[in-house]
Order: sequence, then C-alpha cells, then structure tokens
Amino acid sequence: MIKFPYGNADFYDIITNGYFYVDRTTHIPLIEDAGKALLFLRPRRFGKSLLLSLLENYYDIAKADEFERLFGHLAIGKQPTPKHNQYLILKWNFSVIATQGSITEIKRALHNHLNGCIEMFKDQYRHYLDYEITLDEQDALRSLHSVLVAAKRSQYNIYLLIDEYDNFANEVLMANRDSHQRYEALIQGEGMIKTLFKAVKYGTEGQGIDRVFITGVSPVVMSDVTSGFNIAKDIYLEPEFNDLCGFWEHEIATVTHKIMYSAKSEALSMMQTFYNGYSFAYGKPNALYNPTLALYFWEHLQKRQSFPEEMLDENLAMDRSKLAYIAGLPKGEQLIWDALDQRQALSIQRLANRFGVREVLHTPKDYTFMISLLYYFGILTLGERTTQGKRTLHIPNMVVRGLYLERIQEMMLPDLARDDALNVAEALYSTGAMQPVCDFIEHTYFKVLANRDCRWANELTIKTMFLAVLFNNLFYIMDSEPALQRDYADLVMRVRPDMRQYTLLDILIEFKYVALGQHQLNGEQIRNMDNVTLRALPAVQAAFDNACSKLARYRQTLHDIYGDILCLRSYAVVAVGFERLIWEEMTNAS
Repeated sequence: MIKFPYGNADFYDIITNGYFYVDRTTHIPLIEDAGKALLFLRPRRFGKSLLLSLLENYYDIAKADEFERLFGHLAIGKQPTPKHNQYLILKWNFSVIATQGSITEIKRALHNHLNGCIEMFKDQYRHYLDYEITLDEQDALRSLHSVLVAAKRSQYNIYLLIDEYDNFANEVLMANRDSHQRYEALIQGEGMIKTLFKAVKYGTEGQGIDRVFITGVSPVVMSDVTSGFNIAKDIYLEPEFNDLCGFWEHEIATVTHKIMYSAKSEALSMMQTFYNGYSFAYGKPNALYNPTLALYFWEHLQKRQSFPEEMLDENLAMDRSKLAYIAGLPKGEQLIWDALDQRQALSIQRLANRFGVREVLHTPKDYTFMISLLYYFGILTLGERTTQGKRTLHIPNMVVRGLYLERIQEMMLPDLARDDALNVAEALYSTGAMQPVCDFIEHTYFKVLANRDCRWANELTIKTMFLAVLFNNLFYIMDSEPALQRDYADLVMRVRPDMRQYTLLDILIEFKYVALGQHQLNGEQIRNMDNVTLRALPAVQAAFDNACSKLARYRQTLHDIYGDILCLRSYAVVAVGFERLIWEEMTNAS
C-alpha cells in the first residue's frame, strides 16, 4: 500500500514516515542560481507549501544531522550544494492570518503571527545564537529587528520563507467594499504589509537575511509593495521551473499502474481527461497534473479500487468564486462564454504580471487583465502562440470546464430552473428524450438571451447552453469537440467506465445554427411555424443535411474506437435564431 500525503505539506513528516513523494530536489541548484529573492506563483493547492517545506528542511542548520535520512535517497542527496544546512530558517504563512474584523484587529493578527514565528525561531536556534532575541508584543517589526541583530552577531545568515504572501489580496477580491478599504489601509502609504516588506528588504542589505523565497497565487500584492520591496525576481514563468510543482503524465501513469489491479488503462484515461492540461511556462507542453487532485483520486482508487464519483475535490471548489468575480466585471460574462470555445483560443500579447489592488478595484478591466487573473487562479492555462505571435490560453481540463459551465447556469438561470434542468438532463441520459431538453432551453436560455446583446450568437452559443444543462461528470466523460479522424464532433457524452452498469445512454450531438437575418426570417414568423413547416425551410434543411452527414462519420469512428460497448444515441439539433430548436435522431439505419 502506498501512503499518500493528501493534505500534508510537511516534508519532514512525509519523508520520515514513508509517504509518497515525487522528487523535485533537482530544482534546488536552479533555485540557488536564480537569485537571492524569488517570487514563485502557482494556483491554490498546487504544492507550494510542500515546496517551502522542502527548502526549509534542506537549508536548516538545525537539521544538519538528519541530512542523510531526509535527502540521501533523493537526487539532491547524491549531489548536494554547498549551501545545504547552512541557514537559520524564518518562515511566515500569511494564509493563517484572519482578514476579517477591523483594521486594528487585522494588524493585531498579523503582529501576533509574526511574533509567534519569531518565538519559534528563537527557540529553534537558541543553541546557535549568542544574542538574546527580544519579543515586542505590540510591534512585531521591532521583534524582527531583534532577530536581524541576533543573526548579524552570529556566523549564520537567515533564509526567509513566505507562504501565501498574497492571501490578503485574494480575500479582498472576493469580499465586500469594507474589506477593500481594510486592505488599502494595510498596503497604501505606510500600511503594515508595505512596512513589513520594507523591513525585509532592509534585512537583505547585509543585515542578516541572505535569501528570500516567496510563494503566492497572483502578483497583486507584489505590485502594491514594489516601492518597499523591489528586489524580488519573478521565476514563475521560467521554463526550468514549470514542473517545480505538479506531476508529469509518466509519473501519474507509474503510480496509477501500481495501485490499480484491474482497469488500469481506464483509470489513467480518467485522470488524463479530468486532471491533465496545465502549463506554466511558454513553449512547454500542457502535461502537468494538479497534485492535490491526483492524490485525491489515487487515495480513493487504492482504498476502494474504484474511481471517486465526484472528480472535483471540494477543497478546490472555491475556484467557483473566482469565476463569479470575473463574471461580475464588464464583459466578464462574455469572457466565460469565449473561454468555452475550443476552436478559438483566448489570446493576449502578454500576461499582466504587475497590477495592484487599486487597479483591480477601481480601473476598467480589459481582456488582458481578466484572462491573466484566470490564469493565476489556475482556471486557464498557457497554450501555444498564434500565427500573429500572441499567447493563447485555454481551459486546462474537464474538471475545470465543469466550473465554467456551472457559472453559465448561475448567470442565466434562477435556482428553481436549475432543478428543472437536472430533470430534463436525466430524462435524456436514461431514455434519450431530447424534446424536453430543447423545450427547456427555448423557455429559459432563449428568453434570457432575447434581452441581451446577441451579436456573438452562433453554434458555440447553442452548444454551450446544452453543455450547461447536460454536463455531469458523475456519469459521463463529456468530450466537447473531440477529434474524430481529424474532424471534430460538437458533443460526445460517453458513459464513465465505472457507470456502465447503470441504464445510461451514450450521447452524440451535432449542432447547427441558422441566423434569422441571413435567411429573410423574423422571430415572429419562426415562433408561429409548426415543426414540419420550419423543418422544410431551405436553410434549415441544409443545416440538417450537413449535421446528419457529419453524424454518420462520427458514429462510425466511435464504433471503430469503442466497439459495441457504447449504447449510442445520435442527434442533429438545429437552432433557428434564438427562437426555436428542432432536432432529429439518427438511427442505426440512417
């Protein structure tokens, strides 16, 4: 049995107690060469805290006697750098600091955290320091100054590790205006955080701090404190650090094969579909997996010999609030729809890499800002360049795509309508009833869109509506536009391998959109037509002919790939404006 360290970011505990660990120690020399003050960004729950714990244990002078035990079996243990076990480690974690309450209460929480860390530092290194560190309960910066004095009087330097440095900003982005004001009071002018980073910078100027490694999610705070701490080097887009956190596909495959006694290929395919797709460096392949999701899946797989029903670990579901924030910005809803278009990637000239909370709160948000923020949150990832040299970004995998579709539902439908959506979807899953799905979309989504700017209406819009209603990763692998013999089907819903025991249908849908203005039609005429008359219109007939021709090819390809395991139902769905939906089912004889 493999001991998986789900939720455990303590390197010492992981190694000494035999937990699973993917060796990333080959990056330590690269980190040393990169600079003395580094900023490294990754999405939530992507392994940043474990990385800091690795650095803490490698450089801590107090753990010199345990170097062989901790690192002897790892790559760095065979070729250690001269700096191993040469530092006094001071570590802060801003994620544990409460951001609620008055500004005075937040400052007190910050002071208390810093003083608590300094107190642990004082106890940890009492045998290495001659100078007695003095704690000032009212002023943690004075306590920090005392630490610097102690380090200066010793023969050792400090390695400062700061985890989740931007926790304040992340809380502010998702909170109310009062929180914004509290944050500005902490940052602007001589605010506490800005003053703290000034003190850190002072410490690096020959005053005892030799190295600083900072982790976070976005560069928001670093922009706000730049005048006080303008020495941090950004390494989060450097190719050599692309896999500093996260798992490669071959690592995923190796572990999955060890713990799955049957259906190994199915397990690996599930992980590829739902978790793969991250890239954090330009020009690198999108083959990194979120480690928290991987551990979540493996732990369940090993214990139950089955896949988890919920492919999204709820510890990562807070990303929903990030999408809600973007959707609330001007043109933010349009960006959510655009991101779901797999045929047209989002593109920008460059990521926005320095923006402060003032810009976030008070200035107009363009596409570059919004796309960049979604990248930092981990719900977009880097792709290739366009032919014009722009950077592309896209949704990394199926589990994140589900969050976007949830957001579409929340933007478009009231709570009660979402229950109705579930009912019509379940009818299609089990009996192939397409008409209730079309009726629901006509009576809900079409009515909402009738009151909005619909210049972007096309087949993608229709497909996204159906995806928002039908998406279900409990039962299905939802292949939106999978490549089938170098062509692309609009939607293939394959029943998950572990759900084939139930009466669920595999679904194939091809969508077509007939614009009213292009065919001398108007909404009132379309609404009053019966289905036979509407179906006979030349533009509608041409759309059905095209859709059915494609369905025939896709059905054959799916049969060639999966054989008789599929219980496949195929549909051509044609939208006539945002007025009517009509459909035909392709039978085996068609």
